[in-house]
Amino acid sequence: MKTPFSLLCACLPLLAWAAPYTPKDGGAVIEQLPRRADATQLALRGLRQQLNATPDDLALATGLAQRYIALARSDTDPRYLGYAQAALAPWWRQTAAPVPVRLLRATILQSIHQFGPALQDLDAVIIQQPQNAQAWLTRATVLTVQGDYTKATAACARLSTLTTQLVTVTCIANVASVTGRAASSERLLELTRQRSAGAAPELDSWALTLLAEMATRRGELTLAEARYKTALARQPRDSYLLGAYADFLLDRQRPQEVVKLLKEQQRIDALLLRYALALQSLPGQQTAFQAAKAELAARFHAAMQRGDTVHQREQARFALFLQQDAPAALQLAQQNWAIQKEVPDMRIVLEAALAARNDGAAQPVLAWIAANGVEDVVLQRLVRQLGPQNGQKVSFIRKAGVL
Repeated sequence: MKTPFSLLCACLPLLAWAAPYTPKDGGAVIEQLPRRADATQLALRGLRQQLNATPDDLALATGLAQRYIALARSDTDPRYLGYAQAALAPWWRQTAAPVPVRLLRATILQSIHQFGPALQDLDAVIIQQPQNAQAWLTRATVLTVQGDYTKATAACARLSTLTTQLVTVTCIANVASVTGRAASSERLLELTRQRSAGAAPELDSWALTLLAEMATRRGELTLAEARYKTALARQPRDSYLLGAYADFLLDRQRPQEVVKLLKEQQRIDALLLRYALALQSLPGQQTAFQAAKAELAARFHAAMQRGDTVHQREQARFALFLQQDAPAALQLAQQNWAIQKEVPDMRIVLEAALAARNDGAAQPVLAWIAANGVEDVVLQRLVRQLGPQNGQKVSFIRKAGVL
């Protein structure tokens, strides 16, 4: 799952497709899709027909791609990102594509962890349009995931004259919350949100989700849950939010609630994983658990066959907690850590290192936590479990003034 920035950027993780399946008979039901034969789908169908007739119509193509990206988020259906890419096909491989295409392409590339090409597109957009708020926000997203906090903060700061205060403060607070300024950034974000009455539901949900995560990291669980529930009331189908709240419930040993939350949200691998983790601990759900586990195994196998590394964090959790294969989980977690450095990425490395009894593998993450002042009660517990010397090392680095 992605950073909360993704709630606004609509950068959803792509579904790891299983191996191609050919039904034995034309009447076979492959999948039940949401009933959306409504005005939205009719409008999209009309736009697709127009684009098929005039595929080089830039305004039409980018407008359709934007609508698909929005649907990818609102319907938690990542296939719409593929449709968005298809709409941009005439320009997709152009090095110097038009600015609207480069911005949309960066959004899609970021979602599949193509961070380098995404930044190239974003930098090109910013050179041509230095006042493009979406480009700066998406750039901050990528840099935060990569752990380049200085540049991410600078990108967030550029938003102050380009967009609302809520967007700017949420962007900055997201970085500050993992660089030793969790309490102050949480207070500032909560105050800004209170002053931003009337903000769009997706913006309010974005800020609330980050605030819920901040409270969780501090161990303020009642406050965190209240924030999650309020955010879900505003955006009940947001995949990042669903995954974050499911993790909160799993950590509280409340699997029944996870099953209820995600029962109809299994197209996305990260949500299916959490659904399976919940089923695993429920005695009466073992048949459903085995089916979910088998489906996940097939999806991850297909992803590995394609060389797809988007889901390595989820695959590491799958290997560790569902397959009980600590060495494989540790290898996947380390590979993921080389690409992205969010708090859940830190957590799975430490958990896998503990399970594999390989304290040395945890050292890069322990050093990162200490050097950046990452505050999280679960990470603190894992550090202590790895041995008193590691906790002492973290404290020493902080006292030495590295933070």
